[in-house]
Amino acid sequence: MSRLEKLLAALAVLPFGLGLSASGPAPVEGEVVFAFADPDIVESSGLIAHDGLFATVNDSGDGGRVFTVDPADGATVAETTWDGAPADVESMALTPEGDVLVGDTGGNISPRDSVEVYRVPFGQDGAVDPTTYELTYPDGTHDSEALLIHPGTGQVLVVAKEFIGRLYAAPLDLDPDRPNRLKELDDEVLPITTDGAFFPDGNHLVLRGYVKAAVYTWPSLDQVGEEFYLPDQEQGEGIAVGDDGSVYLSSEGTNSEVLRIRLPAEVRDAMAGPEPEEKPDRDRPDRDDPADEGGPVSDETLDGDPGHDSSDVARPLWPWAVGGIVGVVVLVVLIRSLRPR
Repeated sequence: MSRLEKLLAALAVLPFGLGLSASGPAPVEGEVVFAFADPDIVESSGLIAHDGLFATVNDSGDGGRVFTVDPADGATVAETTWDGAPADVESMALTPEGDVLVGDTGGNISPRDSVEVYRVPFGQDGAVDPTTYELTYPDGTHDSEALLIHPGTGQVLVVAKEFIGRLYAAPLDLDPDRPNRLKELDDEVLPITTDGAFFPDGNHLVLRGYVKAAVYTWPSLDQVGEEFYLPDQEQGEGIAVGDDGSVYLSSEGTNSEVLRIRLPAEVRDAMAGPEPEEKPDRDRPDRDDPADEGGPVSDETLDGDPGHDSSDVARPLWPWAVGGIVGVVVLVVLIRSLRPR
């Protein structure tokens, strides 16, 4: 991420970070598990915890590679690479088969209407030939830093990094030979999401931002408890859920630390309750829908409501007002920085 991109990102999340003050709620505790020892890991953005190892990717501008790290000493034990020049790698997730899906999904400065994800082996050292899938948004351009995969079905989700967080579902059976049209889900989630992950039960997922996180049920996407504050990090972006359900955080920066956190008690208690109910007639998109023939995914596919139009959903106006103020601040900063001295 460039210096300008970091400035814009910091200003974008300012309204959400203002709530964290001396008199505000305390963040959850974070325990240091290890620090990345590899000097090439400087902008850890996505994070995976699996089979006693961790995997991460650098932020935009690093090319195609995944670092697999041993938490015993923080050393890189495998570097998986591939040819090509990804535009903006930001995210990663583990498939049910144990491969890694790397998300070239970012767009801090130039949001995109089409993104790519690369499927590579987990923990394999050296060059590989990835399977590449193109994902297309149904409603214009977006920036995304979060890619999730359901541990049972393999359902791929993309989370838009916006003031109104939105989830997009990919077809269950991704096709490498043609664009895979995403479908917007009718639920608002955590604003300015930087990463997310499913829990092993497949019934819950967690999303994080720069200062807060939230847990949701799946597939109903009901929020579990309240949003909670995260420990201070240099620029915390990554989150992973291990095979045992432990939750880990990563941050940008050289030799940055990976933390293990404990969810708030109310969230843990709610997650231990009865299995969440699925919303009526809410199936996920698959290759049996009209999108297979290049047409739009039908509204019936997810909602059972052929007349539904997501543009009709009432959305609060305050984020746009805040966004306008932030935009003015950014403009002033840029003008001052360009002024001759």
